[in-house]
Amino acid sequence: MPDVRELTPDDLNDAWQLGRLAFGSDPQPPPPPAATGRTAYGAFDPTGHLIGKAVDLHDEQWWTGHCVPAADIAGVAVAAEARGTGVARALLTTLLRNARDRGAAISTLFPTTAAPYRACGWEITGQLRTLDLPTATLPRHRTDPRLTVRTGTTADLPATTELYRRVAHHRNGLLTRTHRRFTATDTLPYDGLTVVEHDGHLVGYAGWDRGRGYGPDAVLTVEDILATTAEAARTLVGVLASWYSVTPTLRLTPLPGDTISTHLPLEQAREHERHAWMHRPVDIARAVAARGWPTHTRGQVTFTLTDDLADWNTGTWHLTVADGHAELRRSSTDADLHLTVRGFARLYTGTATARTLTETGLLHHSTPDPSPLDLLAAGPTAHLIDYF
Repeated sequence: MPDVRELTPDDLNDAWQLGRLAFGSDPQPPPPPAATGRTAYGAFDPTGHLIGKAVDLHDEQWWTGHCVPAADIAGVAVAAEARGTGVARALLTTLLRNARDRGAAISTLFPTTAAPYRACGWEITGQLRTLDLPTATLPRHRTDPRLTVRTGTTADLPATTELYRRVAHHRNGLLTRTHRRFTATDTLPYDGLTVVEHDGHLVGYAGWDRGRGYGPDAVLTVEDILATTAEAARTLVGVLASWYSVTPTLRLTPLPGDTISTHLPLEQAREHERHAWMHRPVDIARAVAARGWPTHTRGQVTFTLTDDLADWNTGTWHLTVADGHAELRRSSTDADLHLTVRGFARLYTGTATARTLTETGLLHHSTPDPSPLDLLAAGPTAHLIDYF
């Protein structure tokens, strides 16, 4: 097995070279990453040569009004000559154990290939989809006279951060965007910012990059767009529609079911790119206790869970949900429901039911009705709109 440890500043060039070869990135190294808010791990062969790396981003995610500490994973790379030898598994085992020690409850990642992560307990639980729309098909609503539309500046960034919090906090899975990669900026993170206000308060915004040219291939890329009222959403969509003569294509990553999406002609969309994302618990008891739960949901169920990578999750557990909170306690009772950690991830993110998990082999049971385990799936389906 390789020796896995945290990377030191002396290892950073080798780690960058490993990542550059794995992902085909720019041959010029970027500035050194911020030292806070992340932990980088390396796997070394017996000669001390770096053969694998992975980064734990110390994120937080919104889950029904609660911030849940996460170990979101990025930059996993293994040298070509060492692939298939257990390097990634060793890296992820160490990363999960240390993430649990620092208080993380859940973990999310974007895979280039799912199989090695499934073998380690992650499961695909969603898709981040970037869409292209013909700009000319966007509706051009007349601006509500009660609203003010203007060009935004860096002085508006705190207000956009607060508006994002209002939209995201009652949903599941969205990053809180409190990590340094979101907050450490003194300039606009895009070419332009359009803001919509009502009585001096921000009710919608769109951050966009203009791209190049004005011919048939020109694209306006909306990096971030949110609104808290239907009127603000209609106004923002109308502003984007005004670009039709110089950018025939509008590119954006909508938040499924949000206010903006309800005003877009999504039937006209074609998919530009798609990134599957995967989820797993770091610590199941902490993952259940840290998040919010629907206040109308009440119940209890006992199940057995198996987690080969994080043995502290393995065992029989009793789940109780009531009054917007939940708790997992170890149980000595025999359980008819036997859940894999990948099945737990599907239920926790609201992307499966007990019956569908039975069909996939992620849940085994002797009872005729496994649906009491659907208690673990209570709440909105999880989404991500930030790639990492």
